[in-house]
Amino acid sequence: MDKAPWSLERLRARLPFLDARARLLRATRFFFGQRGYREVETPCLVPAPGAEVHIRAFGTRFEPHLGAGEGRSLWLRTSPELAIKKLLAGGCGPVFELARVWRNGEVSARHAPEFTMLEWYRPGLGFEGLMAEAEDFVRAVCPAVVAHQGVECDLSLPFERLTMAEAFDRHCDGLDILGTEGDAARLRAAAAARGFAPRADEGWEDLFFRLLLERVEPAIGRGRATFLTHWPAPQAALARRDPADPRVALRFELFVAGIELANAFDELTDAAEQRARFEEANAERRRITGEHGWEVDEDFIAALDAGMPATAGIALGFDRLAMLATGARSIEDVLWLPVS
Repeated sequence: MDKAPWSLERLRARLPFLDARARLLRATRFFFGQRGYREVETPCLVPAPGAEVHIRAFGTRFEPHLGAGEGRSLWLRTSPELAIKKLLAGGCGPVFELARVWRNGEVSARHAPEFTMLEWYRPGLGFEGLMAEAEDFVRAVCPAVVAHQGVECDLSLPFERLTMAEAFDRHCDGLDILGTEGDAARLRAAAAARGFAPRADEGWEDLFFRLLLERVEPAIGRGRATFLTHWPAPQAALARRDPADPRVALRFELFVAGIELANAFDELTDAAEQRARFEEANAERRRITGEHGWEVDEDFIAALDAGMPATAGIALGFDRLAMLATGARSIEDVLWLPVS
């Protein structure tokens, strides 16, 4: 990204992309309005910014005015997911939000530390229904053919449904990823046998993601869009396990023209299991970073305990969608004032 992104020339060059982004916003609101969704706004400052172990958050400190009570640590949200689910537990669904979110350290042609996330949740929709709705949405707001860095997708074609097990079998020379069952030594041996050099101290999760990033993702979402589904259960902290195979969770990611566009869950609604997963994730985050991080969001657990309806939900990178819809080369092209 440019060290000094603002200049009159750069702003003028971005204006066609930004005008198209504004039209995309209107089309998005129209799509969800027609389907009976309620648009909501949830807080940006939160007690727990998200659940993903490897996402870094921006922290701050709230100090009450004139000493009225104790201060507390707060965070800029990395996703509105936990807050939206509190609304769902109160019967507000179906809902969507165009949310400003923050992720520390993220910077590339597809990443920015501050960006817009489109999230929507419909109680009772289900995993397959959410994929169908995501397909309808992308097709409704984008040109029939989209491209990024020379990779094209024809959105008129049915989106591919590919399980994680099928993807590793196809693109990692028959590797049975579920058969390794979190065993790092077994996965390292399987990867080495297929010409992929594991690192000596590489754990199962690290090697899984390296294989995913280097072998699987570059091969999908090309020609036609791909839903990558049924993730290993430890990689889906907020998703239900598949009743037919508890080794996997009902999670999918959507890839279009080589871009990871969206991440979705058939949402976990069990408060006790969710607490246990949060505690495991927090312990792993502390192990990796050496920092204390944040505690479990007790308000969210209370909302789950009160009863959140069976729900499917999705987080879609709106700026990446704007890149695809406009043909922009970089995320900076579709941001009004990129962070320097």
